[in-house]
Amino acid sequence: MLDVVLTPERDLEPGTDVPGHVTLVQGGSAANTARWLARSGARATLIAAVGRDAAGRALVESIRADGVTARVTRVAGARTGRIGVLVTPGGERSFVAERGAADRLDPADLRPSWFTRADAVHVPVYSLVSDGLRRAGTRAIELGRARGALISVDLASSGPLLSHGRRAALRLIEEAAPDLLFATAAEAEALLGRYAVDGLLDLAPAAAVKRGAKGVTVLAREGDARLRFEVATTQLSPRDTTGAGDAFDAGFLVGWFAARAAGRSLPASLHRAALAGHRSAARLLSTPRPEITLA
Repeated sequence: MLDVVLTPERDLEPGTDVPGHVTLVQGGSAANTARWLARSGARATLIAAVGRDAAGRALVESIRADGVTARVTRVAGARTGRIGVLVTPGGERSFVAERGAADRLDPADLRPSWFTRADAVHVPVYSLVSDGLRRAGTRAIELGRARGALISVDLASSGPLLSHGRRAALRLIEEAAPDLLFATAAEAEALLGRYAVDGLLDLAPAAAVKRGAKGVTVLAREGDARLRFEVATTQLSPRDTTGAGDAFDAGFLVGWFAARAAGRSLPASLHRAALAGHRSAARLLSTPRPEITLA
């Protein structure tokens, strides 16, 4: 997805201009996670769809420059997806999404050989809610699970997640049966309603609830016990936090596999994974996203 980021220097005024910045940058939840997986030293593959246009070409070149293997379908007759991101002077963000070619990925576009060596398959909820893309997202989960890969799902955005109601959203996550759930506190509360975020453990054996500057709540089931602990983070004051949650997911996954490979316990592995997630998100927040050049 192409992010069109609008950052006004002061509050908007109806009917007139305000000074600010307009930038075109690499976006898309899955692409952001793949980029930060690669930057964290992992072998990452992005499976996606773009249009046959300049934006699609530029996005593919950009993701490959970060060392990500791009398995990208180029769709005729559909524009590359783009998202308008309005960042207010206080840092709050609003989005307008035109998903375009991104939703045109088909299950037939996925090759089983891409999943042969996969340790994890990470799926943003965007890949499970739209009618066309849902079948491809479900197929990716099936191919990953058949090869013993960990399945992680990020709730990503409460609007698309709850587009057909809470019951449908819960059923969608239950059918995906993730091993690990990522969510912001707002997304978790929107999905669970009046129930505490601990209810995510009814949907997955482990979950990370991202709370921005307040850190992360880590949840897990270990036998009959339920674990919950908080992992703090260093507070930053970035102008734009877009993609920080995706970078957290990438760092968490890399930290998790490293800790488990070292033989650490479940609680110790989750704690180290959360710290790695915080480091990855902090790197994104302190690193300006390079502008995409359309040619």
